[in-house]
Amino acid sequence: MPTASLSPASPAPGLRDRWRQWRDRLLCSPRFAQWAMAFPLTRPIARRRARALFDLVAGFVYSQVLASCVRLRLFDALADGPRTPDELAQHTQLPRAGLERLLRAAVALQLLEPRGGDRIGLGPLGAAALGQPGVLAMIEHHALLYGDLADPLPLLRGQQPERALSAYWAYAEGAAPAALTAAQVAPYSALMSASQHFVAGEILAAYRFDRHRRMLDVGGGEGTFAISVAGVAPALELRVFDLPAVAERATARLAAAGLSARAAAIGGSFVDDPLPTGADLVTLVRVAYDHDDARVLALLRKIHAVLPPGGTLLIAEPMRSDDGDAPMADAYFGFYLLAMGRGRARSFAEFSALLRAAGFDRIDRLRSRAPLLTGVITATR
Repeated sequence: MPTASLSPASPAPGLRDRWRQWRDRLLCSPRFAQWAMAFPLTRPIARRRARALFDLVAGFVYSQVLASCVRLRLFDALADGPRTPDELAQHTQLPRAGLERLLRAAVALQLLEPRGGDRIGLGPLGAAALGQPGVLAMIEHHALLYGDLADPLPLLRGQQPERALSAYWAYAEGAAPAALTAAQVAPYSALMSASQHFVAGEILAAYRFDRHRRMLDVGGGEGTFAISVAGVAPALELRVFDLPAVAERATARLAAAGLSARAAAIGGSFVDDPLPTGADLVTLVRVAYDHDDARVLALLRKIHAVLPPGGTLLIAEPMRSDDGDAPMADAYFGFYLLAMGRGRARSFAEFSALLRAAGFDRIDRLRSRAPLLTGVITATR
């Protein structure tokens, strides 16, 4: 005799869910779409949503227009002023037909713009990119990401195909990251250094560093963030802790910045080795999102152990919003870290839970001028 299913019934949808179901049925209707495009009051909304959907469809193509401009150094060629198509053809070594196609696409995306006398100049987005060398470096780096995401389904299914990103970030899958060579760490260390400046500016605007005696920057790479902090806190002692091969690069950068008297780089793995002691401020800048919760919690406990009572931990990285409205963290970093092979972006609430589990008491989210780039959290021991 057949038996009835014992699985619990789904809860009845609330008013908001019922409204959204009605909305979804309406938006799925081709007839409604045609009506919305024709009716004057709904036409702007319909056009805006159609444009947003098309931009999602065309996003990869747009990214390749941008990548072509960067790889051909078009923005650099226009840094001193507009140039004619003939001059740009000579600069890029592209045939005229290919150049004109690229220029039209770049103008449409506001990367370039036409100027008088049949010349081409920088557009607002091209000028903004040129002003951020770290952005240009990331654009070229994204060729690896796009290759790994050519078919994202194996990654989403938990399969582990060969990935260019996991090879690039050499510590991501290595069993002994402290044994990485200078050649293995050089590419990603240089990229992180180049892209650290605009993140550092947001952190410096959110927090006063001159209230501390010594800062330990865990996972501090080549020391770029520490060098930025040195400029606003002239009495602060600085320590950078990273893998031995990376710490060697940091030592050279700190010396070149004239900071050897009050700054030092220490080699080690925060997974396997004890953290240096003596700092009343520890910073984690773009570190936690590379790792799973268990490893992050273990690191936070290590940091709590080396901080004195009243010492501060500062965490800065792109963060998910608690209401899920964070495309940079949820969409971009969600899939970037998927291709990399580990890690995830976290919300303030998720960080707070980890910090409390590690023993921290007062946890604050600081105001960031550019939350798209980074969120900033402090926690006190």
